[in-house]
Amino acid sequence: MNVTTTRGALLAALACVLVGGSFTANSVLGDYPYAGGQFLRYALACLLLVPAAGKGAARRLRALTPRQWGRLALLSAVGMVGFNLAVIAAERTAEPAVPGVFVGCAPVAVAVLVPLLDGRRPQRVVLYGSLLVAVGAFTVQGWGRTDGTGIAFSVCALAGEVGFAVLAVPVLRPLGPRLLSATVCAVAALESAAVGLLVDGAGWLRRPDTVETAALLWQAVVVTVVGFVCWYIGMQRIGAERATLFSGLIPVAAACTAPLVGTGSYGLAQAAGSALVGLGVALGSGA
Repeated sequence: MNVTTTRGALLAALACVLVGGSFTANSVLGDYPYAGGQFLRYALACLLLVPAAGKGAARRLRALTPRQWGRLALLSAVGMVGFNLAVIAAERTAEPAVPGVFVGCAPVAVAVLVPLLDGRRPQRVVLYGSLLVAVGAFTVQGWGRTDGTGIAFSVCALAGEVGFAVLAVPVLRPLGPRLLSATVCAVAALESAAVGLLVDGAGWLRRPDTVETAALLWQAVVVTVVGFVCWYIGMQRIGAERATLFSGLIPVAAACTAPLVGTGSYGLAQAAGSALVGLGVALGSGA
């Protein structure tokens, strides 16, 4: 790996660690309206990202085709709003480990889909690495109680995680990481507001308490602003297939931070799974 790809790998890893740590923040938002929380998160993130979008941002947005705007809307709906909705819906009838295991398979799906959509064959070393990452994620989380509904929504969560990477590939080059992050956050905020009005009516948004405010600020500033920009810079430098390998760090980071708030433990299985994830990332990314 050269300096460019090494920095890309580190940025992708940082982004996924931040997302994994956000699961701990989610645990204190159980009573806050989902759509309202997502609206506040993405709207604040958009406001913070716009000044960093760079010169010519408006010109680049005007140059987008209707098809590209449709892709951005789908990316926000599937990879952001839909993904979070699917995880919450899955956890109503399934233990959190179940959607986590399905999401851990995202590197395998991306390692196959991105090359095929680009008209080339999947890289064998990346595919092998992604399989190790998936096995490691399963080992970290284990398997929990579920039913058909829980499995169905877990599959939707997997589709959202895959879509967050795959759908961004064609629009990453014309927009760049910062403007792309700002744009999808703006679209996701509008979509969240629409979902909130349709599902929760007048109660879709309320003033968060102190703990909820801290959790929302963490998700908006750290996970979304920093995490999204790092993720798309990393993806730009090392490609979607290799960047998605680092999503195996999400359950590892979640397992490491859960004991801090008393919602989980870190034992031998988590350590073994973490080692498998690290081996898979190293193999697939060429580190």
